[in-house]
Amino acid sequence: MKKIFFILIINLFQAQQSWTLKECIDYASKNHPLVKQATVNIQKNDRQIAASKGILLPSVEAAVNHSYSFGSSINQSNNQREALNTQYDQLIAQANIQLFNWRNYLNISLSKLNRNTNIYKLKQAQNEVQLNVIQTFFVYQNSKSWLDVLETQIAGIEDQIKRTEKEVEIGSRSKSDIYDIKANLGTLQEQWVSAKNQRDLAKINLYNALNITEDSIDFIMNNEEILSEGDFSDSDFTNKLVQNNPSYKAIVAEINAQQKRVSIERSSYLPTLNGNYSWSTFYNKSLGKDNVSGINFSDQFVQNKNQSVFFGLSIPIFNQFQIKNNVEIAKLNVINSNYDKELIINDLTKTINSIKAQFTNAQEKYHLLELNFENQRLSFQKSEEKYKEGLMDAYTFFIVRNNWLQANYNLINSKNDVIQQTELLKILKNGL
Repeated sequence: MKKIFFILIINLFQAQQSWTLKECIDYASKNHPLVKQATVNIQKNDRQIAASKGILLPSVEAAVNHSYSFGSSINQSNNQREALNTQYDQLIAQANIQLFNWRNYLNISLSKLNRNTNIYKLKQAQNEVQLNVIQTFFVYQNSKSWLDVLETQIAGIEDQIKRTEKEVEIGSRSKSDIYDIKANLGTLQEQWVSAKNQRDLAKINLYNALNITEDSIDFIMNNEEILSEGDFSDSDFTNKLVQNNPSYKAIVAEINAQQKRVSIERSSYLPTLNGNYSWSTFYNKSLGKDNVSGINFSDQFVQNKNQSVFFGLSIPIFNQFQIKNNVEIAKLNVINSNYDKELIINDLTKTINSIKAQFTNAQEKYHLLELNFENQRLSFQKSEEKYKEGLMDAYTFFIVRNNWLQANYNLINSKNDVIQQTELLKILKNGL
């Protein structure tokens, strides 16, 4: 029973090491540092909203003061200046509140707008990570497929050399056939080394896109992947994808925030109303003498109590043109953000149209390669029969066989290209 359980655990562990494209996207969308940073920014915005609301509440503070005075001072009992050494204790409590400051309310609105912007930026970061993962994933798959083709070609040549050597021994083949085959083996082996290097680099790039540092995962294609048909009949296809993209929504939210900053700067022209309440008391005695006032500590604290209420209205009149300049700078920031919006629209339009064109071309190419692959397969079958019957030399058969393997790789590569463009469009269509 323990042995069966151990085998099940091993099989489960091995299965977890093979990731499909979906698993790669899901992992990167949650664990990539860009996504985590965007999440932290939203949490910071929550704190900023709470801080902006907290400004509306009064601030309350208390203080206790204890001091000594030596030399000439006022005698608290007769209100005369004398040479005295005194101890002075004071207790103060006060509350301050801004009864009216329009800037505080605008800051709350700005904090909420900034949060909306960062929500879109979080989705934008996820999209960028996902698009990068998709592209690097298929680069790796194509490089791995090409390496498999070369390994199949090399293995086929080695088997063909052994068969031809036997045929040469019995006299059914000339020895030159062996030389022709071996002449191409070195070239393929050199290509294999380069292909292996490309595959390894592609895998490193994919690990980097996933933010994984250990080489512990194999990346596989989903065998159930079905090619989809692109629906580009909608004349407004590109505009809808642009307006649904988080990069576009983020810049629109940023423009709204910049416009709110203009209102915040203008609020400095408005008056502010402040309120203050304070309560205090004190105790005073002469050092080295009896308490000249004859009043003990607790009685003094009760008798010396004082309360005050303050209201102040502040009206800005002239501020060296600082408010005016701040307002104009805020307006320029709005204009600048609108230019950023145009740049983002141009970049998104280019990206979407490029993917759309590549999808269409890849789909058309795939259908053509399907026909070519079938022709190459039939050609290989006929050539294999001719080679076995001695009607075709080894070198010609080698060329036919490699053409068929190349057609097989081209078909796989083309299919991957269609799937890749499909996945890229899927990310762009999902939006928020």
